[in-house]
This record gives sequence, structure tokens and C-alpha cells, in this order.
Amino acid sequence: MKKLFAAAVVSLLTILCTSAWAASKTVTLSVPGMTCWACPITIKKALTELDGVTDTEVSFDKKEALVTFDDTKTSVSALIEATTNAGYPSRLAR
Repeated sequence: MKKLFAAAVVSLLTILCTSAWAASKTVTLSVPGMTCWACPITIKKALTELDGVTDTEVSFDKKEALVTFDDTKTSVSALIEATTNAGYPSRLAR
């Protein structure tokens, strides 16, 4: 019984600690290959399909995508890969 209780406590602490480390990050990606007003729609769709992306704003005028995401579920490299796979190579702007 003591082992079961100890295992439950360790599991609970692991869950709580993992949640405490989760952080929402916002990055700006430079996407210079946008050539028309439909491009931002494709880029936004590619980014929002990633698990962990919570918000995306794509600006045709600035040729940038502002992406907010949970860094425990995705990464900047995954964001860049998503835009590249959609036909719009990007890089971290700032």
C-alpha cells in the first residue's frame, strides 16, 4: 500500500512540475516568399495545424508571421518546417 501511495505522489508531482515548466512563447517569423494576398491564408493554416500553436497572425505587408505557441508541444524549428512544407520558407525574425 505504501508503494502504491508513493507512486501516486511521484506521478502527481511529475504532472504538476511538467505543467509548471510549460511556457507560452511568441516569435516572429520572416516569410519573404509571400507574393499575393492568399499566401497568408496558407501560412496561417500550416502553422495552426501544429499541436501547441495557440495564436497566429500573418501579415502580407510585413511578410511576417507572429506565432504564439506552447514550447512543451512544439518548437521554432517545427514552425519553420511547417511554413517551408507549405511552400513558404521562413526564418526567425527576432
